Amino acid sequence: MDNIAQYETDPRTMYIVKEYRRLEEKLAELDAMQQEGMEALVQEERSELQAQMQAVVEQVQAIVQEDADEAKSANEVILEVRAGAGGDEASIFARDLAVMYEKYASSKGYSFSAVSLSENNIDGYKEASFQIRGKVVYDFFRFETGVHRIQRVPATEKSGRIHTSTASVAILPIRKKKLLELDPGDIQMEFSRSGGAGGQNVNKVESAVRMVHTPTGIEVRCTEERTQLRNRERALEILTAKVEQEREEQEAKAYASMRKSQIGTGDRSEKIRTYNVLQDRVTDHRIKKSWSNIEGILAGALDPIIQALQEADQEADA
Repeated sequence: MDNIAQYETDPRTMYIVKEYRRLEEKLAELDAMQQEGMEALVQEERSELQAQMQAVVEQVQAIVQEDADEAKSANEVILEVRAGAGGDEASIFARDLAVMYEKYASSKGYSFSAVSLSENNIDGYKEASFQIRGKVVYDFFRFETGVHRIQRVPATEKSGRIHTSTASVAILPIRKKKLLELDPGDIQMEFSRSGGAGGQNVNKVESAVRMVHTPTGIEVRCTEERTQLRNRERALEILTAKVEQEREEQEAKAYASMRKSQIGTGDRSEKIRTYNVLQDRVTDHRIKKSWSNIEGILAGALDPIIQALQEADQEADA
């Protein structure tokens, strides 16, 4: 296995690789033996060592493949939407995207619930996060990370001018097997009262949790669970997923030229899609395809777009 060195520092595979190195050394020692008349014995032992090494390689490959399969078919994701350029209209668009994903999730039979909401005085989202659960849910949402742009005439625009605004989306898979464990010493935690409606518990108990991963500056808030413990558990899951995502984004950028699939880098700063209301057109810039029926798409009819992205990704990896 020519590239086995890359698994020597991975906690999941490092001990298996050590066994591979031990067998490798024994094989080298065996090959150095030049005693006449022992060729048959040496060959028999060499074959046995090579078989053991192949078994180790298969173990490593199985672990790597299991992680890859789980990443693609995670049964839970966190959806984050954040208003971008465009003022109040951007916050309205962020809410429109959240509603679009909620309706799409419902059409798939997935559960959809709020984790944290930050609204403005016109019922738009400055930022919001949601939990989506269902079988292989990540496979249907994983290409949505990036900047979404909408071009339309706002309801408040009296002169009929077209307004362009943006919102960013991030999809974070919540994996059963964590790719990394955060050091508790690297996490700052604060508690506060949850805002908004929700009964007496919201106003009297400091159930809302804010976590900051100090090495990266990544911040997470969780406010929608009823207890501080549940918000703390949920916040840690999301924080871990966000740190994993940032690491994966950096790796994707570093090896972009080597990647077979070019369906985006998974970076939330990448502009991926434009929704042009007046022209009834939605364009995905990564695969250079457009669809009509924008009203239906914003109402959750995302299947044609999702399927096109999945097919393009499969073709790129073929």
